[in-house]
Amino acid sequence: MTRFWALARAQWLGFIRDKQNWFWIMAFPLMFLVLFGFLFRDAGASKNTIAEVGPVAIIDQLPAEAKAQFDKLFTVTKYTDANAAIQEVKKGDIDAAISQQGNTIVVDYSQADAVTAARVQGTLSSFVDGANLAIAGVKPTFEMKPQAVEDKSLKSIQFIAPGLLGWAVAMGATFNAAMPFVTWRTNKLLRRIRLAPMRTEELVSSRLLVSLIVAFVQMAVFLAVGVGLFGLKLTGSWWMAIPLIVCATLAFMAIGLIAGAISKTAEAASGIANVIILPMAFLSGSFIPLDQAPGWMQTVAKVLPLGQLNQGMLDVMVRGQGPSAALVPMGVLLGFALVFGLIAARLFRWED
Repeated sequence: MTRFWALARAQWLGFIRDKQNWFWIMAFPLMFLVLFGFLFRDAGASKNTIAEVGPVAIIDQLPAEAKAQFDKLFTVTKYTDANAAIQEVKKGDIDAAISQQGNTIVVDYSQADAVTAARVQGTLSSFVDGANLAIAGVKPTFEMKPQAVEDKSLKSIQFIAPGLLGWAVAMGATFNAAMPFVTWRTNKLLRRIRLAPMRTEELVSSRLLVSLIVAFVQMAVFLAVGVGLFGLKLTGSWWMAIPLIVCATLAFMAIGLIAGAISKTAEAASGIANVIILPMAFLSGSFIPLDQAPGWMQTVAKVLPLGQLNQGMLDVMVRGQGPSAALVPMGVLLGFALVFGLIAARLFRWED
């Protein structure tokens, strides 16, 4: 135990004295949190832009309540020249051009963006149907009452912070294992440690302790910035993020040990770690919500360790779920840690 604590203390002091560690593992991912936090601080439902060509009764004669709802969904620019409005639609500057020919509402749209075109047509169609019912004097049989299942105060930071924190933890654990071991091996420090004598278990476990401390510091800083600067609200069993991060640190440190074992230089280890972590971050929803991603991407995220970490933290920190929501991601992460750890143990070398 004396050797373990001495080695852990030496590694921690080496970490905190290296300014590059603080930048890449702490400041770099934190910059993304601040950037995305400010970008999406006031983000709401996006409005479509439409051109009103000449007088259009369905827009100009809407009742006050319907007009208020219409203005929440559309930004209207008036045009007198139909060709000019259609050219703006073709260029993509305006989503659709609306004109009225007798009792027919004509909607000109571009097929270049099928999603936007369908959204504009569907929304305008509902206003046309409402106007027809009002003119006919028919009382609707059915009424729709939409309501969000989340708290009304839910902000974008609720979804941004867990994903970026997961990426930061994964990157920190991977680089904290890959870089030191290959550097120590190339400069013969590992050989000196082995002659101390020092067992492999003591060396790796002391590095794990340093990685866990770094991960908890990352979590504390991210939550402090999210709560203090952007109004992040921790819900449900948010404290279950702590054991989740422990399991993730084990898994990603094992990945880092493999990268360090197969690399001959620190630069190669850094490149391999980046090739693993950065694509995984995009595929696991660290930068974009997975509910807006293609189906194949959502499937891939479920088999990636970072995808499991992000999903677990979203469930317990944002969606208000109980401790059981973190159990499956923790089990999967521990499985990854076991498999990658066994591979790393076979590949581990004290010297080149």
